[in-house]
Amino acid sequence: MTLAPVHTSTPDSSRSTARKKFNAAEFFAGIGLARLGMEAGGLSVTWANDLSDDKRKMYLGNFGQRSASHYKLADIKDIADNPEAFGVPEDLALAWASFPCTDLSLAGGRKGLAGKNSGTFWHFTTILEKMGSNRPSVVALENVNGFATSHKGEDLKAAIRALNGLGYSVDVVTLDARSWVPQSRPRLFLVAATEAPDETAFPSTFLRPRWLDEVFADDSLRTHQASLPLPPEHRSTGWTSLVEKIPLDDPRWWEESRMEKFTQELSSAQMKKISDIVSSSDLAYRTAYRRTRAGKPAWEIRADDIAGCLRTAGGGSSKQAVVRIKQGEPIRARWMTALEYARLMGANKYVLPDRPSQAVMGFGDAVCVNTVQWLTENYLVPLLQGKMNSK
Repeated sequence: MTLAPVHTSTPDSSRSTARKKFNAAEFFAGIGLARLGMEAGGLSVTWANDLSDDKRKMYLGNFGQRSASHYKLADIKDIADNPEAFGVPEDLALAWASFPCTDLSLAGGRKGLAGKNSGTFWHFTTILEKMGSNRPSVVALENVNGFATSHKGEDLKAAIRALNGLGYSVDVVTLDARSWVPQSRPRLFLVAATEAPDETAFPSTFLRPRWLDEVFADDSLRTHQASLPLPPEHRSTGWTSLVEKIPLDDPRWWEESRMEKFTQELSSAQMKKISDIVSSSDLAYRTAYRRTRAGKPAWEIRADDIAGCLRTAGGGSSKQAVVRIKQGEPIRARWMTALEYARLMGANKYVLPDRPSQAVMGFGDAVCVNTVQWLTENYLVPLLQGKMNSK
């Protein structure tokens, strides 16, 4: 069965066919990077929500005030209590939900779906339940890979059972933004469909590693594995060419006394990394995190030419420094800029706010645009079009 898309009026019927789009809603929308990816892949986002006013301001600053009416600034629990009051559309083909990873991440408390933040997943499924026969035919969830191991895998299975109970079959794949941008950002995606694509037996692959085998082998779950192309291979270079070119006399570069403290907090292993980089490149940039090792602060520099996973700037260990390494010159360092955050998330043309901290928070808590676009083009839209069923 092919779902009925939204039509755009035009006198040319052939053009009308080419412009058919499916309506999508973006729950936990944040600053709208999933929207950028979905719309680049052929969907039309007609409704969004989030709890953060700062993120809504960034969203409207980028997409324009015309989006103000469809972006609902509200707690998802309140929306779950009364979806109609918040205008949740009845013509949705797809619902996207990047629900909070706080309780699923290895860096969090690991309370899983019982946690205050990640537990908002249940409010999302309540909304789907209350939509009844109007619920979308496809649902896409995004979260950290830690979702698959939370409570020894039981949280992921509980989420799949909840979607099964609403009439969906569920596929699970993992994608890393590193396939498209120089940032290590692995994420787990659940694609739920009321009409699953034809099933094919797969060995473990790039998309479905062995640690997902238990999910697909569980006969109590209704799952499927769509036939998909492989995404590009993971990148190991590209960060140096992406770095914002900031003059060395710019005050954002740390002063001499701060750099002395920085170098003092580099171990011998870290200094060797710098030496190896100098010997292989005239000028290079690397990213660094500040950790606590044996009770003492220590900086750790990535050896490869990609950035670590961007995070929200909730603490010192979550922020990444940019380290400039050039032959014959002392190393320099500064905090990563908002523009660099945007570039690493595939949002090069995003309209940045005046407050850098607001941008860092918004991008660090988002999903890479390129990853969403790939999933939309290769899975979500073909699924909605009925092209993944040979019957």
